[in-house]
Amino acid sequence: MILVADSGSTKTTWCIIHKNVRGTETCHTAGINPFLQTEEEILNTVQKEYSLAKGPFDSINFYGAGCANPGKNEKVKRQLEKFFKAPDIFIHSDLMAAARSLCKHEAGIAAILGTGSNSCYYDGSGIKRHVPPLGYVLGDEGSGTVLGRKLLSDVLKKQLPEDLCIKFSDRYRIDGVEILDNVYRKPFPNRYMAKFTPFLSENLDHPAIYQLVKGSFSEFFIRNIRQYPEASVLPVNFTGSIAWYFRDVLGAAAVDSGYRTGIITMAPMEGLIDYHKSLID
Repeated sequence: MILVADSGSTKTTWCIIHKNVRGTETCHTAGINPFLQTEEEILNTVQKEYSLAKGPFDSINFYGAGCANPGKNEKVKRQLEKFFKAPDIFIHSDLMAAARSLCKHEAGIAAILGTGSNSCYYDGSGIKRHVPPLGYVLGDEGSGTVLGRKLLSDVLKKQLPEDLCIKFSDRYRIDGVEILDNVYRKPFPNRYMAKFTPFLSENLDHPAIYQLVKGSFSEFFIRNIRQYPEASVLPVNFTGSIAWYFRDVLGAAAVDSGYRTGIITMAPMEGLIDYHKSLID
């Protein structure tokens, strides 16, 4: 049996896959990100929250946000080796998770729209072209964090119609001081800002909110997807909660930008299970 993990900044999904068996075993822990956490914090998360068997596994494939360079990958691998029993532990980026989940063994454009955003051109075996996401300060267009950031900024600067500002105030009961404290002083400001996206989905029929969301998606296509020549003929496939819940607006932004959407899933795990089962069955 093998263990597959898909980790974003907010949540990690762990899944045990058995050879020649249809069912899987799944649990969830907090997100693991080597850019945001120390090795001790990574190990503590697994020790306190992981609830499935520790092994022995034939292999472990961990896909994670922040797992995009050898140094950070080793940081995660060292802690997994302390907790699990497996001869081989492979650390992959969350972008590879999206590519394998959405495209399997075929060439395609794969993108993530969740707490953060990312994209690539995948040739069926590896990532061949990649536009750096740059995080929510310099990039992450279309992500939950950036949508939340735009919403908070527009509320605090009174850029939204008064009825929306009142509705926001009634819903969350927070002031500017508390918002700024969470964004600039407390840990995980990306998670904090992303948690306001439900307000956007609940008020999507308001023109100002619709334009805020669609505009951010258009920025994603223009600043990222436009750099993949293959996107002129291939659909853009998406995974992530933002892509899923705002899929109609995402499709409209794609058309306006000259592209078309393909597969859209809420999370990559189901596709990853299919991908890995195809290798072991």
